[in-house]
Amino acid sequence: MSLDWAPALVLFVTCGLIALGSVFVLAALQGQADRQAGLIFAERGGGLCFLFDGDALLDATPQARALLAQRSGSGSHRARLLAYLLPRFPDLETHLARLADEGNFVLTAPQDDGAMLTVEAELRGGLTRIALHHAEEAASTAGQDLLTQKAIQQELGQLRQVLANAPWLVWRETRDGDVVWANAAYLSEAAERLPSGEDLTWPLPRLFDTGAAATGGAQRGKLTDGNGRPHWFRLQARDDGAERLVFAEPADDLVLAEESTADFKQTLAKTFAHLPIGIAIFDRQRQLAMFNPALLDLTTLPPDFLSMRPTLFAVLDALRDRNMIPEPKDYRSWRRQMTELEQAASSGHHEETWTLPGGQTIRLTGRPHPNGALALMFEDITTEMSRIRRYRADLELSQSVLDTVEQALVVFAPGGALVMANASYAALWDHDPAAQLGEASLARISTHWRTRSAPSAFWMELQAFCDSSGQRDTLLGEVRLLDGRLISCRAQHLAGDMTLVTFAGTTPHEGRLPLLDSGGDRKRA
Repeated sequence: MSLDWAPALVLFVTCGLIALGSVFVLAALQGQADRQAGLIFAERGGGLCFLFDGDALLDATPQARALLAQRSGSGSHRARLLAYLLPRFPDLETHLARLADEGNFVLTAPQDDGAMLTVEAELRGGLTRIALHHAEEAASTAGQDLLTQKAIQQELGQLRQVLANAPWLVWRETRDGDVVWANAAYLSEAAERLPSGEDLTWPLPRLFDTGAAATGGAQRGKLTDGNGRPHWFRLQARDDGAERLVFAEPADDLVLAEESTADFKQTLAKTFAHLPIGIAIFDRQRQLAMFNPALLDLTTLPPDFLSMRPTLFAVLDALRDRNMIPEPKDYRSWRRQMTELEQAASSGHHEETWTLPGGQTIRLTGRPHPNGALALMFEDITTEMSRIRRYRADLELSQSVLDTVEQALVVFAPGGALVMANASYAALWDHDPAAQLGEASLARISTHWRTRSAPSAFWMELQAFCDSSGQRDTLLGEVRLLDGRLISCRAQHLAGDMTLVTFAGTTPHEGRLPLLDSGGDRKRA
């Protein structure tokens, strides 16, 4: 009987141990589930999830990393993700700014294809978790990659649209030159050049010879439209494995600008060559960079010497050897003078006149040019100087003739400016007109005359006569000087509205009439 309860006891103990173990297992599983529920970044069904610490990406699901890989450009991972999300969720930045206060948010917005896209964000412990869900994920066999596929398709569509609307001609060709792909602009140009009734075939027609562009050099191509007008393109080639990617940029404006510049340079060169002034341009190292034919004629310097780009002082030494520079007393002072000339011309406008031993007169002008260059201009002014000297000699001769006239003469220009007077006038009125020539006026000189003569109304009549040219030919009058001499005055108009005033005086004598003093009483001279 004692042996009958032993199996039952063993069975009872075994069942108790099994039950106790089950309790412990259930407790462990429940604890693990509680811990899983407390984790905010636990995966709940996969998808596109990003874990950020500020702007730094700590972790992401493989699908999320594939989405970021499609976003080209610089910047942090957070910035690249926002560049993808902001066009779809315009208020996303506002919600992210309030995430520290709210803790989490959920946004849903329709997409271009009509599907709904949801973004979830939560912040806990300083870490931000952002998850994306698409409404079609549940029905998709590869739901985790759906957003990535859509991003790839969207970027592909954008690239196709860019190439279709690009004004450049873009095509891909083999090493043998066969065109295996082209954008819409290339196809349009190729179609315009097909014979009537023919369509584009494969491989596509080749519009340009890209030999130079393929080697990395600059190349231009030209196409002629149906009206016979040329159109220029700038070709650039890039190696892409066994093929080449070629870009043809329209360059009509560039070619037109270059042609205009070339025409302008040619016109400028012709004008430069026909200038009668000799021009020598020196660079910042003071080497001759440019000269015109007139410089050869004025300086008699040989062309081969100037073509060797001599320095400024070498040119000046050569001019000195040909007596084309005024010779100072010693060479050292001449060199110092030339150094001062170069410094003055490089800092501003400098001009001086060289009178050469042979009678020739050269005007030298120096001007600074951009980038430290210096331009010297040599002008033969021998004829001009001869004319000026002859004019001055004529003036001196005329003045000498006037000085021999006994009558006092003075000439006024229109407006009353003093032009000339003779020596008799200076002696009569104690007035040197040369000191005020060009500055003195009839009004000022009339004041001087009034201080040297008795009161008379003639001075007012004289001033009115000079101002009213053409009304009367001659004005006559008399004034009496303070020494008692009676002066007869005569004014008459000359050519060019000039006015000549003549004074004829008498010799003072004893018994002359008493004059009025400053108080109005008569006094004896």
